[in-house]
Amino acid sequence: VQLQASGGGLVQAGGSLRLSCAVSGIIFSVRTMAWYRQAPGKQRELVADITKRGIANYGDPVKGRFTISRDNTENTVYLQMSSLKPEDTAVYYCAAGPGGDGRYLPSEYAYWGQGTQVTVSS
Repeated sequence: VQLQASGGGLVQAGGSLRLSCAVSGIIFSVRTMAWYRQAPGKQRELVADITKRGIANYGDPVKGRFTISRDNTENTVYLQMSSLKPEDTAVYYCAAGPGGDGRYLPSEYAYWGQGTQVTVSS
């Protein structure tokens, strides 16, 4: 199983980035997918998740600024990030959850990508 995250980088505050996570080795279309992030000295937090039916859920800090989407033909989940703030600086991880249509705890996500660094300068 591989989750290959890409698209991170350095961007100025107010800018945008699009993260991608290409998934292989599992049946992507049946799984809830998520993006988490972890900043230095902080706990990992949910950024957004999306069910197999495409229902999205967002963490409060990113609501209205980030959009999660998925392409089941490409086995890829995306995170479009806009109006970025310095506090969005973190390593962003994609994760594949159980087959189903629910919301899950981090411990229930069986597969994780390697992370991609997002740095937002002020």
